[in-house]
Amino acid sequence: MVSIRNWLDLLFPPRPDELVVREISTDTFIASLTPKLATVTRPETVVLFSFSDPAVRSTIHEAKYHGSEQAFELLATALAEYLQERNGSGVETIIVPVPLGEKRFRERGFNQVEEVIRRATRRTGQTVDATILQRIRETESQIALPRHAREENMRGAFKTRHSIDPTYTYMVIDDVVTTGATLQAAIDALKEAGAKHIIPLALAH
Repeated sequence: MVSIRNWLDLLFPPRPDELVVREISTDTFIASLTPKLATVTRPETVVLFSFSDPAVRSTIHEAKYHGSEQAFELLATALAEYLQERNGSGVETIIVPVPLGEKRFRERGFNQVEEVIRRATRRTGQTVDATILQRIRETESQIALPRHAREENMRGAFKTRHSIDPTYTYMVIDDVVTTGATLQAAIDALKEAGAKHIIPLALAH
């Protein structure tokens, strides 16, 4: 008997990344969670996954470009796992998603990083503030740019919308870090506003 999903696949052939994500179990995905530090920013960035892992890459692509609910849930579960493990420091932590520019947000209809964070923090109870950082100018896609051009492309791309409490720790999160140019620009904006304790985090590197 042909299932409804099979009929739908015949009518609307699934993307290769979508097929990969369908087959990933939560347990398998969490098993590949290997937090480490990447020396691409100052301070160093906590990285949860390797982007070279096909399952991770497909999951991030499905979340970022197609708003896949399953991909969001896989990434949120992994982020929540990490956040719960580092809880208990006693320091108030504000979680800040790296914002999209207005044009890109209109095109996608969502910020994939914020979607993952919202789902993760519903489980951990931590504070999210998506209003702190604002992208004040549109930037070129970073994909084809060399390192020095990426840094120049992102310099001054963010500013803070309101005052910063220097007694808090600010965890600023992006989905993928390569050269670190985007995260560093976000870090710099928080520093300029008075943040003293910043933890950059990327879902993958």
